Amino acid sequence: MEADILVIGGGISGLTAAIEAAETGYSVILVEKNPYLGGRVTQLTRYFPKICPPYCGLEILIKRLQNCKNLKYITMAEVKSVSGSAGNFTVKVEKKPRFVTDACTACGACVEVCPVEMPNPFNFGMDKCKAIYFPHEMAYPPIYVIDAEACKGKECAQCVSACKYNAIDLDMKPEEITINAKAIIVATGWNPYDKSKLTNLLPDHPNVITNMMMERLASPNGPTKGKIVRPSDGKEPKTIAFVQCAGSRDENHLPFCSAVCCLASMKHALYIRERIPDAKVYIFYIDLRAYGRYEDFFQKVASDENVQFIKGKVAKIEDAGNGNLIVHAEDTSTGKKVSMEVEMVVLATGMQPSTAVQKIEGLEYDEFGFVIEKEGIIPCGVARKPADVATSNQDATGAVLKAIQVIRG
Repeated sequence: MEADILVIGGGISGLTAAIEAAETGYSVILVEKNPYLGGRVTQLTRYFPKICPPYCGLEILIKRLQNCKNLKYITMAEVKSVSGSAGNFTVKVEKKPRFVTDACTACGACVEVCPVEMPNPFNFGMDKCKAIYFPHEMAYPPIYVIDAEACKGKECAQCVSACKYNAIDLDMKPEEITINAKAIIVATGWNPYDKSKLTNLLPDHPNVITNMMMERLASPNGPTKGKIVRPSDGKEPKTIAFVQCAGSRDENHLPFCSAVCCLASMKHALYIRERIPDAKVYIFYIDLRAYGRYEDFFQKVASDENVQFIKGKVAKIEDAGNGNLIVHAEDTSTGKKVSMEVEMVVLATGMQPSTAVQKIEGLEYDEFGFVIEKEGIIPCGVARKPADVATSNQDATGAVLKAIQVIRG
């Protein structure tokens, strides 16, 4: 396969970059490791500061993508290596089998007969889905996918019998693809920092969740259809503590600030206050980061008398023995130690670039795993630095301009 520009990653940055490059007339190939496009944004409930749903923006991007005749996308594919130089890159890609073909109409007959349940990856395992599943209600491409590890394969094959469109092929094999490109845009996105590493914050307790898990709890298409409840017993929590910088700004974990965690927790506070009017929210923070135009958003949240900001780093969390949790911290504004019992805790885990965990051979990285730009290879979004959605989109546009300069040069 050949293209002027290869975009690695089909999240919001990658989609924006691929579409804008294709709309200017260049041939583009977009490679995404998930079975759907959209990345982390698809898991969000709302954007800050307007608190509007992300699907409206994604819908526009997908419509633009469909109109780009010179843009090809490959899902369930991972870039393994990059070699060559600007103007002549060779990229090796491994495409995993989906086991479902483009003949799929998403009728759902296969799901009804599938006997295997597994933790739903889209909802961070907070509910179950079948081994053959539709990733989320607006997934694109709009076809089902089979989880190779959970599926029993031909020992079962009930989905094959149920599909009247012959869209299921259990004989699919992995493919190796070679792509030649003149420029590469890296938009590999991010992962929430692994909370299991935060041993002092009781990460294995069911009522200690992450900020992205909160996004899914509050979402209408989430595991609870938007009802915010604690996982252990389904109870509606009336006291919730947020632990900021959970793994960020910590030399033992992520030394850098993840940029969006403060604003995300403020957004979550609004989710809670909207759905549980008498709930009390406590946000433990080191420093509040609400830069530029987001200052007004902070003031809106801070004006709520049921939202309390406590300046102090949480030292540890303990099990209260009744499903509740005890948060221990120091209020640095008063110099007093705080021990507070709450019904649920949300860890504002940091943004770790995906390339910190899974590197691509041939790319260069800084000490934190962010991709370093070099001639013809341009990182954008959180592959380059921690950023919110708006900044990632702007970054993607800039990356396209740089890629075009490489090609024309």
